[in-house]
Amino acid sequence: MLAQCANGFGAVALTALLNSRAFGAVGGNPLAPKRPHFPARAKNVIFLYMDGGPSQVDTFDPKPLLTKYNGEDPRKAIGKLEPTQFDNVGQVLKPLWDFKQRGHGGLWISDLFPWISKAADDLCVIKSVVSKFPEHTSANYFLHTGSGLQGRPSMGAWTGYGLGSENENLPGFIVLNGGLIPPGGLDCFNSGFLPAAYQASVFKPADLPVANIRPVETEPGRQRRKLDLIRSLDESAIDRYAGDAQIDAAIINYETAYRMQSAVPELMSIGGESEATKKLYGLDADYPQTQTFARQCLIARRLVERGVRFVELTCPSGNGDRWDQHSKLFEGHTKNCKTVDQPIYGLLTDLKKRGLLESTLVVWGGEFGRTPFAQGSDGRDHNPFGFSMWMAGGGVKGGFSYGETDDWGYKVVDRKVEIHDLHATMLYLLGLDHTRSTFRFSGRDMRLTDVHGNVLEDILA
Repeated sequence: MLAQCANGFGAVALTALLNSRAFGAVGGNPLAPKRPHFPARAKNVIFLYMDGGPSQVDTFDPKPLLTKYNGEDPRKAIGKLEPTQFDNVGQVLKPLWDFKQRGHGGLWISDLFPWISKAADDLCVIKSVVSKFPEHTSANYFLHTGSGLQGRPSMGAWTGYGLGSENENLPGFIVLNGGLIPPGGLDCFNSGFLPAAYQASVFKPADLPVANIRPVETEPGRQRRKLDLIRSLDESAIDRYAGDAQIDAAIINYETAYRMQSAVPELMSIGGESEATKKLYGLDADYPQTQTFARQCLIARRLVERGVRFVELTCPSGNGDRWDQHSKLFEGHTKNCKTVDQPIYGLLTDLKKRGLLESTLVVWGGEFGRTPFAQGSDGRDHNPFGFSMWMAGGGVKGGFSYGETDDWGYKVVDRKVEIHDLHATMLYLLGLDHTRSTFRFSGRDMRLTDVHGNVLEDILA
């Protein structure tokens, strides 16, 4: 019987291997490419995370009434106010920058963004985003995972779970950390109850982005033999423990780390980029934080070129308190903008020039917005009741504005966008139905959007 079935055993093994490579079948490589639910408009996501919460009324949502009533009591001018994080309510505070209509679509963008304004016709500005949390940590968990509680999978992890990766030598979800981990910590990038292979790998924007990326073994083949031994030991444990997910993830992560030792140094070496490209991103800027974020944006482009599904950029350190200006708003937002403005313009321009913007969804925003009245005399407190984010490329309309806040830029009055709607739309553009992207955990089918979420069909190109 064994002699007659020998070739059949091999065919069964080959079929399983091919299935694993093509569809990421259970027992195979969880990062292998998988079929989307329907034709995708985008293949990759770059999330430009603006930690702290930019002020919508100083960036993308002009409100002339704030100028008219500047310095007046907001309770008399605006009416009933919601409690704020620090309960320090000053006077109505006008926008600190002038607004102009930009591009053929006439988007309103403030003078705070002279570079991004040049790419106005690529932006889809969503002015009616809301959050359920007014405090950084819970709001960050909510923005990243769809839950205000710690421990849920990040949207980058869900993307890898749904689609796998197009590059077997790199992780499917990479965070380029400029120096500031957001409130909530690394759990914002975690895989939660999904297999550990889907969690983010955090890279520094440097030649050596992660520890031990250069092999310490000098004898050819020695490291490979060590990995083969570890694999054999792990596989014997799988036989005893019936395919423990943590052991599966350990095997995959060891192999990915091994392959990264050859792929990552080439990825992070930008010496081959032209001087014009480096200048476009702002790598020659005289402000160190601009140089840091420029390198992050350039590496993000190189990552999507190599098939990494989800790339997130965090803000560089050295900027004080991120976009979280409870005082000295003008000084703080000016520094923040100086850090990210030119690099983001460079990223959009470079992606477009290379034909990658159509297949790359770029998302910009923070965990909430700021109040239209002052905290103290020259700051703004947290405002989850209405704020702005934007998308570009990846199948969304350019030069387009969606939703509205009230005349004060305080609360949404038209086409409210929940974080769940944002996630549902991002998954849809990647070819995934958010209601079918589920994982069985604790007796129920879990998903990024929980039991909520609607695709924002009006913003689709």
